[in-house]
Amino acid sequence: MTTVTLSLVSHTNVGKTTLARTLLGSDVGVVRDAPHVTQFADGHDLIVTDAGDRLRLWDTPGFGDSARLTRRLRQRGEPLGWFLSEVWDRWRDRSFWASQQALRHVQAESDVVLYLVNAAESPQAAGYVAPEMDLLAWVGKPVLVLLNQLGAPRAAAQEAAEVEAWRTHLARWPLVQAVLPLDAFARCWVHEATLLQAVQAVLQGERAEAMARLATAWRQRRQQVFDESMRVLAASLARTAAARETVAEGAGLAQRLRQLGGAVARRLDADAGADPAGAAQQRLAAALEAEVRQSTTQLIELHGLQGHAQAEILQRVAGQFARHQRVPEGKAAILGGAVTGALAGLKADIASGGLTLGGGLIAGSLIGALGAAGLARGINVVRGTGRSWVAWSDAAMGPLVEAALLRYLAVAHFGRGRGEWVQGEAPPHWAATVAEALAAQRAALAALWAGRSDRVDNAGEAERLAAALQPLLARAAGTLLARLYPGSHNPPP
Repeated sequence: MTTVTLSLVSHTNVGKTTLARTLLGSDVGVVRDAPHVTQFADGHDLIVTDAGDRLRLWDTPGFGDSARLTRRLRQRGEPLGWFLSEVWDRWRDRSFWASQQALRHVQAESDVVLYLVNAAESPQAAGYVAPEMDLLAWVGKPVLVLLNQLGAPRAAAQEAAEVEAWRTHLARWPLVQAVLPLDAFARCWVHEATLLQAVQAVLQGERAEAMARLATAWRQRRQQVFDESMRVLAASLARTAAARETVAEGAGLAQRLRQLGGAVARRLDADAGADPAGAAQQRLAAALEAEVRQSTTQLIELHGLQGHAQAEILQRVAGQFARHQRVPEGKAAILGGAVTGALAGLKADIASGGLTLGGGLIAGSLIGALGAAGLARGINVVRGTGRSWVAWSDAAMGPLVEAALLRYLAVAHFGRGRGEWVQGEAPPHWAATVAEALAAQRAALAALWAGRSDRVDNAGEAERLAAALQPLLARAAGTLLARLYPGSHNPPP
């Protein structure tokens, strides 16, 4: 039973407590936009193995007025000993007092220091970094520099360039063992895996062995979350693919199709009462909306997000759909009793970063958002032996799969410490990367949709589709994360 201790250290008001909340998945400490909010070191278990090994994460008081403090220390023969033994008034010399608390903790407790910087400013503009590196050098513990406040996720090349700029700037301090991106608001669990690997690399002996066990336990836990997330999405997509809504009998099929074609220029809710096919479409769309809500909520819970975070994600994803304008599609093709189409406009939403059907339907007002044209192209009207029914077409399912993976990314990147929402969840490069990651699975997915039953009474089909979908989604999601974060420690699903 070995304890490995990590200490979050930084200049005051850079985001230590916010990152601690994200890493711990718990609302620890106090987050406020003010200096020296954290006054005492505060420790929490990040990982505990069955054998009793512990990874402890400590939030510490922030450094303050580091340049003046460093100048004074350089005038002393034994700078660290003098500083730690000096008595500083907690109120009159608050910055020195807080710095003393942080250094005392690091000297006495830390195995590895996690030093946060505000990556929203350039390395050259962050004047506090150099004196604080000097302070930590006097203590002599290994340091991993974490780039916080990076903003919304970006393409891998852009992120790598920023990391390299900081790595070059910090090269003159040999205590810095690695520079890693780890934004408290928009990190992904892949970043956390890379952090744990870096911690293990700087430890030796018994602690390195314990860290290996702790990292394995953490990966197993994350793998379970990943697997369950894929199961949730596969089950939801399968239920959508298997959904059927019968069309009330009355008017003949030709008349219903004429009504449906006329509805392309109108909102479906304007004439649903007079059009049985339109009413069936509304029920099918409402079921899709409920599926997206339910599966998104399940993803949120699986990732340890609760309360206000759940509402923020639902509202934000809905807002993304509202912000994107669809490409006009023209008329829906009507052939032999089936209304089909390519969903070109809906796919254009995905290409521009929107979540289209899978995310855009979360907010309600589904019919108002899509309009009749978009909905008609996603639904088949089928004439059965005794009754007619509507279902999502093969063409509709492709965008729904893409949207499901985009929703997974949005939830997986949402930091617990985020607080009020300030960034969008679907950067433009995500959509293109999702499409690339799905390329190897498209033939199998197309065969799956094409093999659906053509009967309205298709009991058991949702379960069959879900079992086939889950491994396809898992492979695509694994490829997706590897493309977004090449070189990161990303255990394959």
